Amino acid sequence: MAKPRKKTKTVKKKAQSEAKKARQMQQKARAELKKAKQKFAKAEKKAKDTIKKNPEKAVALAAAIGAAVGAASTAAGAYALKKKGRL
Repeated sequence: MAKPRKKTKTVKKKAQSEAKKARQMQQKARAELKKAKQKFAKAEKKAKDTIKKNPEKAVALAAAIGAAVGAASTAAGAYALKKKGRL
């Protein structure tokens, strides 16, 4: 009967150890998320400032990106249809 108790204690210790590791990982993840949010906020502010200073360039860039995405999605769709023998 001594062995089951020993196993129980071992399992409890292992669970406590894993829970501690999980809490540490969660703290690290929260810290990294905070850093990422700060970087994103800086990039967002910079982008907004650039757009305000150069609205024509911003519109042209957005149009170019839209055209590129549209062309890529059209090509991907056509490729998929061709591969299935529908085109």
